[in-house]
Amino acid sequence: MKIIGWIYFLFILCLITFPYPCMASSSPEVVISTSSSEEPALVEGEVESIDPVMIADSLISPHPEPATPVRSDEGPIQVAIANIPPAPVEAEEEVGTIPDPIEPVNRAFFVFNDKLYFWVLKPIASGYKAVAPEVVRVCIRNFFSHVTTPVRLANCLLQADVKCAGIETARFFLNTAVGFAGFFDSAKTGFNLEKQERDFGQTLGIWGMGPVFYIDLPILGPSSLRDGLGIAVDVAFDPRTYLAFYVASFGYGNTGGWVFDKINEASLSLGEYEELKKAALDPYIALREAYHQYRQSRIKK
Repeated sequence: MKIIGWIYFLFILCLITFPYPCMASSSPEVVISTSSSEEPALVEGEVESIDPVMIADSLISPHPEPATPVRSDEGPIQVAIANIPPAPVEAEEEVGTIPDPIEPVNRAFFVFNDKLYFWVLKPIASGYKAVAPEVVRVCIRNFFSHVTTPVRLANCLLQADVKCAGIETARFFLNTAVGFAGFFDSAKTGFNLEKQERDFGQTLGIWGMGPVFYIDLPILGPSSLRDGLGIAVDVAFDPRTYLAFYVASFGYGNTGGWVFDKINEASLSLGEYEELKKAALDPYIALREAYHQYRQSRIKK
């Protein structure tokens, strides 16, 4: 029995020292690449790093080579799509500059208008602002805007904008009835109907006419050949033009109303022109380009 015990002990010792192949622990299998390149061998269980740019190129190319599958949460298609750059955004159309072939003349009128503003209009508007509360001046501006409704309505129709014409028509009746003859903009505050800023210069621009060249008009200020023609047509649509025929002075009544409108409007915007001059190296060019960009934005709307 002792002999059998020693044989069993030696048998167990041999199994521990020299394990049977089927009882060996599974070690990682090494896969050696058969290619002639000097790329490192891959070990089973490890994920090969994929270059997203390479995958994207293979997807875009007409005959892509099969990509090595990736054993991860995101496959090669998701990786490639994530790294494809977004489509380029189209750049906004630049407004450009307005031609100014008569710049010396325009600069002379600019100086004239500048002196007229600081020596005449601003002192009068400042005194008027001191005695007239802002609410009164806003009501007066609303009234003059209400009176010129036919100008905006006519240009809405000339621009073939039915919605614009409908809004202006509704605004006129609402402000006449509810807004005390236009002194209050009830159409805007009560019905959210905004005033449609339309003029004949804008109408010409919508139908394809360019500004031609810049003009700085005496008293009236920045304009262009197209907008200058537009002012002449808008005067024909303005009811204040025909009121001049019913006053004894034949024309002075309309002129006086226009001057009062400008003084009232200047009192509500004091300081804006001064800020533009202070921020500009050349106030003439700054005013010219600001006017041109404003008019182009109105035409595109």
